[in-house]
Formats: sequence, structure tokens, C-alpha cells
Amino acid sequence: MVKLLLLFLWVTLLSSCASRNLLEGSGIPNVIIKDASVLSLQSEELRDILPAKRKPVIAIYANSLQDLTGQRKSNGSFAMFSTAITQAPEAFLIRALKHTASGKFFKVTERVGLDSLTKERQLIRSTRDNFDEENKLKPLLLAGLLMQGGVIGYDSNTFSGGAGARMLGIGSSKQYRSDSVSVSLRLVSVSTGEVLLEVLTSKSILSVSLSQDVFRFVDINGASLIEMEGGITANESTSIALQKAIEAGVLEMVKIGIRKGYWEYE
Repeated sequence: MVKLLLLFLWVTLLSSCASRNLLEGSGIPNVIIKDASVLSLQSEELRDILPAKRKPVIAIYANSLQDLTGQRKSNGSFAMFSTAITQAPEAFLIRALKHTASGKFFKVTERVGLDSLTKERQLIRSTRDNFDEENKLKPLLLAGLLMQGGVIGYDSNTFSGGAGARMLGIGSSKQYRSDSVSVSLRLVSVSTGEVLLEVLTSKSILSVSLSQDVFRFVDINGASLIEMEGGITANESTSIALQKAIEAGVLEMVKIGIRKGYWEYE
């Protein structure tokens, strides 16, 4: 019984060490260890660029950035009904534009909830007319640019592998796999319909698992077979990876727009 208890404590210790050290050498970003802040972008470079001398006005519609991958979640055995990525990727695009240069680069107009906005303005206008109020609604902000695109690819198991070893019934193994998501963004002029800018970005999504096991014969009132196993798995967030891909696309558009003279830094 003492030997069995010692083996159990040993395996538990190995699993605990794996939990602390798995991500440090796996190549997976720290975003898996720590929750992403809702107050900042994933890309510090996009947040810290210089403000625009004159803010471009951009409209984002509900279908401006669609899931065009057709991919379903996979558990390694069969595909499930849930989609592999979010069905509202435009939320990440709006967030990236609004927080570029800490909110001092783009003006983003509300078009995702345009129906609700229009109805509310009609109610306000009707109420003010009935009560003879002099205050008038300001006109909606008109956008000179549209940003459109889509999540055009989600590739599973772009590479996978692992390694392991066993000696005297004690073993350890490590496995990894990588998926990737691709995003296409384009900037369109409202006045001419011309595609001014177009970028394509890709972000890998990493998963790593580490396990240890013990396979021994222990003498407890006769020969007995004891097998113990412990491990941990870490998966990079698909949503965070998609957000990073979108932010990388917006950052590249800002840089290309500066070079082509579409906008200027302060």
C-alpha cells in the first residue's frame, strides 16, 4: 500500500509540473494562460500608431465580414454542427478600427444595427413633431469608405506531430497540432466603387498536450498491475486568433494607405 501511495504521489507531481511548464516551451502565446483584456487590442502596434491628421469615415455593415469557410468544429473523430469560427466576425473588425491609435485614426459609422437606429430616429422625430419641440436630430454621419471582406479559410491539421519515451514502465509524451485561419479585407470607395486597398492575412492556431504515465507491477498481497496517467492540454483560442488576423489586416491597410497618400499621420 505504501508503494502504491508513493507511485500515485509521483504521478500527481509530474502532472503538476506539466501544468506549469507545458506552455512555456510549446510556442503557444501567453493569451492562453491569461485572459485577454477587454480594454485593449491584441496588437499593441495597431493601438500605438500615430493618430490620423484627418479621420477617414468608414462604414461596416452586418455582412461586411462573413464566415466563408464552411468549416465545422472537429474533435478529431467527426465534425459537429457548430461552426469553427464566430458568426459575427465584423465585431472584431469594428473593434480593431475603433481602437486604432487608441480611437484617434478612424471614424466608424453604425450600420450593423441600422434598422434599429433608423426606427429610433423616426420615433424621436415623431415625438418632437407632436410636442412642437425645436430640437432637431443631427443628420447621420455619411461614410466615404466601406470595409468588406470575409474569413475565407480555416485549415485543420496543417501540421501535427509528437514525441515520447518510456523506460522501466515510466513514460512521457508530447503531442501538438496546428490549424490556421485566413482573412481577406478590402477598402472600397463609396463614390466610385473602386477597391482602393486589399490585404490577406493568416494566423496559426496551436494546440499542445503533455502526458505522463506509469505502468508497474506492485506486490500487494500478490502481484498486481498498476497503471496511472496524468496530463494537460492547451488550445489557443480560435476567436483570439481571428481577432489577431483581423487586426494585422487593419494595421497593414493603415501602412499601405499612408504610403499611397490616402491619409496622413498627425
